[in-house]
Amino acid sequence: MFGDHFYHKQIRNTVIAFGTIFNNINIKRVDSSGNPLQNIRVPLSYSPKEKFIARLDQNSDLTGSDSSVAITLPRMAFDITGYAYDGSRKLNKNQKITAVTTNSDTSKLNSQYMPVPYDVSFELNAFTATSDDGLQILEQILPYFQPDYTVTMIQDRTMDTKRDIPFILESVDYEDSYQGTLTSLRRIIYSLKFTAKIYLYGPISTSAVIKKVSADLYTNTSDKAPSRSERVTVTPNPTSADKDDTYTYTTTLDFFNDGLNYDEGTGDDK
Repeated sequence: MFGDHFYHKQIRNTVIAFGTIFNNINIKRVDSSGNPLQNIRVPLSYSPKEKFIARLDQNSDLTGSDSSVAITLPRMAFDITGYAYDGSRKLNKNQKITAVTTNSDTSKLNSQYMPVPYDVSFELNAFTATSDDGLQILEQILPYFQPDYTVTMIQDRTMDTKRDIPFILESVDYEDSYQGTLTSLRRIIYSLKFTAKIYLYGPISTSAVIKKVSADLYTNTSDKAPSRSERVTVTPNPTSADKDDTYTYTTTLDFFNDGLNYDEGTGDDK
């Protein structure tokens, strides 16, 4: 069961897809007359909420006017918060996915068992110093989740499989913190919790493609040494077809009265 290494990068690719959804959030600041002053692309990083809060607590100026401060707001960060098996999406574990790969001299059939459904929990945190910045971020996200946003992802290039992965918005939490007096820094945090409905795939096995099947039929099976009387041979038509092509089957019937039998070791009739 264990020992054969395989790594399809499904979780890693899910993290990348989740981050890509939110990597182009912008904030526009205007003056009292509505004239644009600043257009800010909100930075996004993979980091837990607690790390950012600890960094923010060390800063005295969150607007960037203090050049010695390394972190400024607005900013967004996300991370994985948990995994859970989802039995409601369970597939038949005995079924297989197959894909034919053709080399210069032979064709091979790659196969793997049906994937296992898992829910991956994400938390996206938006840190801002003003209420309007936070609302701009929120309103650029919420309209796209009703309550899910679906991304088509390549699951495995070897098997040439794609799957629609929904990212479901579960909840939105709001935190507005003041520290010290009313003139001290303000920290507004919007925490958005998501669930990604993914599938995890097992190892891939490779075998030869079967292009011909033969079966010998016997009428005197009660004898100690029965002999064949008929052979049924089935081949695809055309013989060069793979599983994704349009093809039919050619069935050939051969009748015998020679008392010979097929030798599986040599492939000859003896």
